[in-house]
Amino acid sequence: MTTLAPTIYNRTFPNVSETVRNITLVLLGSWLIALFAQIEIPLPFSPVPITGQTFAVLLVGALLGSKRGAAAMLAYIAQGAVGLPFFAGGASGFGILTGATAGYLAGFIVAAYVVGMLAERGMERSFKTSIVPFLVGTIIIYVFGVTWLSTVVGSFGKAIELGLLPFVVGDVIKLVAAAVALPAAWKFVR
Repeated sequence: MTTLAPTIYNRTFPNVSETVRNITLVLLGSWLIALFAQIEIPLPFSPVPITGQTFAVLLVGALLGSKRGAAAMLAYIAQGAVGLPFFAGGASGFGILTGATAGYLAGFIVAAYVVGMLAERGMERSFKTSIVPFLVGTIIIYVFGVTWLSTVVGSFGKAIELGLLPFVVGDVIKLVAAAVALPAAWKFVR
């Protein structure tokens, strides 16, 4: 596996069991996403806010790999659903899982898995190669998010207008930022 977080963790805590190590990494990943979810810019015309979550989802998937990345997303969603202020802007509760942003949350799980799988195959080692998994992950998030949003707002066209178009530029910036940050982290660890 070629992900970064286990390498750092193994060097810091060499005598901890693999199970404890995995649980710790999953929880840390979920908390990183919760932290970036607090970066929120509500849009008055859309039920979907701009957040830092996409950036964190891409990084966590690449850092933890497919299984731990997806587990971190599930842990993030579970913690927010039971009442921790983990969702965008400190929101919480089960209602978020059926609201306008539920599809994006489901997309986070799949995106983290796919980004992690591509990272495990070495696609996160340089800026050029890390763009591919991050672009794929972003598209997955949009597919899930916009599809679910279309059921909430009543049409696919309206969902694209409210849940895709206002976010493209920001998500391209987040995608590039993640592509820059991850290889830099690899160089730092070496």
